[in-house]
Amino acid sequence: MNKKFYLGIDAGGTHTDAALLRGGGGATTLLASAKVETRHNDLTASVREALADLARALGAGGAGIFKEIGSVTLGATLAVNALVQGKADAVGLALSAGLGLNPLRFAIGEHVCVVPGGLDHRGLEIRPLETRELDSAAIGWKRQGLPACACAGKFSPRNPAHERAMARTAAGHGFSVTQGHRLSGSLNFPRRIATAYYNAAVERLHLAFLDAVEKALAGAGIRAPAFLLKADGGATPLSLSRRCPVQSILSGPAASVMGILALCPSVVRGCSLLLDMGGTTTDIALVVDGSPVIDRDGMLLNDRRTLVRSLAAVSVGVGGDSLLTTDAAGVHAGPLREGPAMAFGGGRPTLLDALNALNAPAGGPAAGDTAASQRGIAALAASRPDFAGRAADLAEAAVEDGLKCVRQAAEALVARVNARPVYTLAALRAVYRAAPERIVLVGGPAACVRGRLENSFHLPVESPAHADVANAVGAALTLPTASLEIYADTGQGILRAPALDLEERIGRSFTLEAARLRCGELLAAHLAEEGVSDTPIEVVEADLFATLSDSGYGARDIRVACQVVPGLAGRLRP
Repeated sequence: MNKKFYLGIDAGGTHTDAALLRGGGGATTLLASAKVETRHNDLTASVREALADLARALGAGGAGIFKEIGSVTLGATLAVNALVQGKADAVGLALSAGLGLNPLRFAIGEHVCVVPGGLDHRGLEIRPLETRELDSAAIGWKRQGLPACACAGKFSPRNPAHERAMARTAAGHGFSVTQGHRLSGSLNFPRRIATAYYNAAVERLHLAFLDAVEKALAGAGIRAPAFLLKADGGATPLSLSRRCPVQSILSGPAASVMGILALCPSVVRGCSLLLDMGGTTTDIALVVDGSPVIDRDGMLLNDRRTLVRSLAAVSVGVGGDSLLTTDAAGVHAGPLREGPAMAFGGGRPTLLDALNALNAPAGGPAAGDTAASQRGIAALAASRPDFAGRAADLAEAAVEDGLKCVRQAAEALVARVNARPVYTLAALRAVYRAAPERIVLVGGPAACVRGRLENSFHLPVESPAHADVANAVGAALTLPTASLEIYADTGQGILRAPALDLEERIGRSFTLEAARLRCGELLAAHLAEEGVSDTPIEVVEADLFATLSDSGYGARDIRVACQVVPGLAGRLRP
């Protein structure tokens, strides 16, 4: 009987990687891998080229194996790269808050409209919504070429009526519309604003990537179910991901974490700092005793908290292709990327070129055309009177600047994690301090930067086999997961699942236990509709508050959240 084949594809800002694995559990093996340049103007061609390289590596039986692939899972850093570099779409933002704090305090971007109207904390209307101002704003947004609009209401998870009305108004002007209550049921208005905004800002790029991958897979004869990694280290069917792009903004860092878990057995003990240095960014995360650390406060994007469950990870704009620039303060690496390193045909020197210029003369690890790197660094040094004739010093300063940015981001991440009890996918640890004992490094420039990284962090650095395609390996082996929140108000007799746009009638005797069961049933049914079944579901939050109904009778306000726990289908043999 044929074993199952897993295909992972990771599209980064610089390269698109692919990995084909066979088997599961402890018998998983890597059959073939590929790394090709990411063509941002033709993503389909990038994925098609990676699949063609895999087929060539497999030989005559490649086409047959493609037909037997059981699942395809994707990872991508395209969206987070766009945010880090300020290249995501500008979008309209419609806010409705009613009484209380001015929602403009939490607004993002330049295109904001506060829509009069409001609900109370139970979802009851206290002021009707007035959309005239939004109509006028939407006309202006359209003239300015904005592609999408995000709508967020203060208590929309309790009653989405006002958000729906704002969405209808914006859609009437031809916008693609994000509704905040469809993304999360949590009652945190500032974070729902950020979640809705970033969902709309990356939607166009996200959908273009999924379209490109689906087209390339079909062209290669691959008909397996396709999934996309989410920020929490789980995978979701592409059909669901299309409705919620924000969940996969940190797909790339999640793929890094899952790949290292699959490749590196040393992370099962103690605390490990994970670094994935690509061409455009370095993704940073933490693992404690083999389990990824979760960011309990929600995914952080551009210093704004969202309602997206996420691994504790951060992306910094430093990679092998980070452009070197100079100013009065000195030499800087990143955050911009204009193309590949000169070592690989680029026109301007990058961080990888600086590493080559330092490593190659001493016989150290280097990549590509090291002579081209040295010419580029020498020319940049010659343009600076303070570095004239001292190309090595300029290269040293550039590398130190880049690693300083990575080190500061890693230190900030560790400090943020330690500010509260450390929470991992496996367990809540009330007394634990994350203190990295080692660095696990993956990514294209890993070999070139490893030694200097050890000196910068004063920690041992290890890179597992297949480190250059770790993201694709992690994507291939990641299991599907999902989460759901529901609210029940026995006084009103209503149960709501905001993300599903679902409302049900309940009786006054509805209990917390009944809510726990119903939440699990709804999540299981939701996944079954997308072809995902037989997944264990656990309740992660369950709260009950005693209230009074409008008629003065005792009532219960109930909130339950459940999830399918992320995990791996297997680990590679050492």
